Amino acid sequence: MVPVLLVLLLALLLFGLGFAVKVLWWIAVAVLVVWLLGFLLNGASGSGGRRHWYRW
Repeated sequence: MVPVLLVLLLALLLFGLGFAVKVLWWIAVAVLVVWLLGFLLNGASGSGGRRHWYRW
């Protein structure tokens, strides 16, 4: 009975980790899209004096 519970616990843990990694990938894609939109919109609106939306 204990080995079965350990296997089920391991499967649940691995499923949870896989789900968390998938969610993190979607968050990374969303951040990349927002960054690219900000970069493109800032580049299109600046003619002479460029305003930077980042500090460096």
